[in-house]
Amino acid sequence: MNPKHAILLLAYGGPDSLDDVEPYLLDVRGGRATPPELVEEIRGRYAAIGGKSPLLEITRRQGQALEAQLNRNSPGNYRVFVGMRHWKPYIREAVDQIAHEGITRVTAICMSPFFSRMSTGAYYEHLQQAIEQQPSESAWRKGLNLRKIEAWYDHPDFVHVLTVNLQNGLKQFGQDAQPRKDRPVVLFTAHSLPAALTEQADPYAGQFADLCNRVAEGVGLQPEDWQACYQSAGARNGRWLGPSLEDSLQKLAPEGRKTVLVASIGFLCDHVEVLYDIDIEARRLAAQAGIHLERTASMNDQPLFIAALAEIIQPGGRKS
Repeated sequence: MNPKHAILLLAYGGPDSLDDVEPYLLDVRGGRATPPELVEEIRGRYAAIGGKSPLLEITRRQGQALEAQLNRNSPGNYRVFVGMRHWKPYIREAVDQIAHEGITRVTAICMSPFFSRMSTGAYYEHLQQAIEQQPSESAWRKGLNLRKIEAWYDHPDFVHVLTVNLQNGLKQFGQDAQPRKDRPVVLFTAHSLPAALTEQADPYAGQFADLCNRVAEGVGLQPEDWQACYQSAGARNGRWLGPSLEDSLQKLAPEGRKTVLVASIGFLCDHVEVLYDIDIEARRLAAQAGIHLERTASMNDQPLFIAALAEIIQPGGRKS
């Protein structure tokens, strides 16, 4: 039985080896050469987390689990594909495969819960370009029924997954038996973007703030027990959304807070921004400030997350 419905997971991409770091950066930078010192710095980050990005492997695992979840009630009806914005397999390659298999009913979702013109919007631009590369007179192009899911951060099932994940993370500290000043401060993080986007009415920052409030309320955190911050700002000049994770950590030490739990709710799997920026760099900075830092587990292919993702993308869910 041929699948009737293609689900296309769109992700950023990452190098498959240390040799791939420079060409990967060339793609990210739109063909502009990367300064050698920056190439070496980033290559060092990937070397520290195993010599490559685990993003593709984990996204494929998510796709396999999602396909199985969707097909439980509709055997053989769904097929999940993975397309990357900046590395192989590119979005255009995934579209080629979907077209080759003749699946005209397609749902696309970015593996980020928020919408931003710079992130989600760019993914869908790549998707549209890939579709337009297909022959205009082809039966596939003429019959294409494309559904694009934009922001899904506030879906109740996703908020529930993050709430459970944070509760599990807090258990390791046994905070209920501690005085409040000794309990961990929860730092919610998401990827920073240029601050100018917010001034242009981009919804990203507002959606992140909303999700932080929903999860904090679900766990029962008091305002003094959590903060929202951003991480992994890019190298381009100009202001970026803040406060940064680094600045937040440095401000906690003088307040006498000694433990921090980072809840990276803006990221859906382990990759360099989690495994290096949090687990190595942020942990090192925290230790220098006398703070013990842990983080919540990434979503990856956790069954509860996959079940939530299935609810979000099934027909009848929210559309763009």
